[in-house]
Amino acid sequence: MTEKLRELINEYFIGNDEVVENILICLLAGGHVLIEDVPGVGKTTLVKTLAAAVDLDFGRIQFTPDTLPSDVTGSTVLNMKTGEFEYREGAIMHRIILADEINRTSPKTQSALLEAMAEGKVTVDDKIMNLPDPFMIIATQNPTSFVGTYPLPEAQLDRFMMKLSIGYPTPENEIILTRNFLEGKTVDKIKSVISEADVLKIKEDVRKVKIADNVLGYIGEIVALTRKENRFVMGVSPRAMIMLAQAARAKAYISGRDFVTPDDIKAVAVNTLHHRVVLTYEAKIAGESIDKIIYSNVIKAKVPMV
Repeated sequence: MTEKLRELINEYFIGNDEVVENILICLLAGGHVLIEDVPGVGKTTLVKTLAAAVDLDFGRIQFTPDTLPSDVTGSTVLNMKTGEFEYREGAIMHRIILADEINRTSPKTQSALLEAMAEGKVTVDDKIMNLPDPFMIIATQNPTSFVGTYPLPEAQLDRFMMKLSIGYPTPENEIILTRNFLEGKTVDKIKSVISEADVLKIKEDVRKVKIADNVLGYIGEIVALTRKENRFVMGVSPRAMIMLAQAARAKAYISGRDFVTPDDIKAVAVNTLHHRVVLTYEAKIAGESIDKIIYSNVIKAKVPMV
């Protein structure tokens, strides 16, 4: 079923099969995704294609400097007919949310997503509103060197299961996607291949994927190595270990297994950890790469026997 889903997405989103797989891993593991890339490489198309392919209702928040927290979470308004205050839903009350250009809005508005991402609910005027399930935020941001951007705080970055980059398509793929556009092959023509109930069932199956204690110990050693790394200002949080384990289970499920192997962890480790660490000033000056350092830590950790 997941293979059909991936094939359909790749039919409309041309360019990066690895990104598609990682998006599906996060969906099935109950995580959120941050996509950082230059404008025009298909970030919005990817999210819309995913929502249409899995038949989940889709909401988009176009972040700007004047976007308010209430635009995200909703607000209570006075009903003039009844004389009572009623909750008016914000854009967050959908199953798949595209938080477009999230780093173009103020930190106050960015923080409105924290409760939703961490707990699956929002609080408006002391009233708790539960979010639907499945629920997934896919945020996009332009590189922080662009004018008019607000870097996301570490606490919010830590809520994303993965941070991904699409990159430019190959010349061959660029011709295909241009041809698709000229011929009117657009996202609105997609017919879903799995339902909301199917997604919930698959998520339940992913939670049943076994992960042995020695494999958890392998994850723990990778996490510990990031904390000992003198080129990082600080290592990753305990939340990072939990999310790495969840992502590895989803990777195992997509690969057709009911147990996690060290290779599953290696496959998702860099994308799950690299946005949770910061290089020291000296490492930045030396031109060090976060991804290469994390990968070296993954290789350094002792691989258990499965």
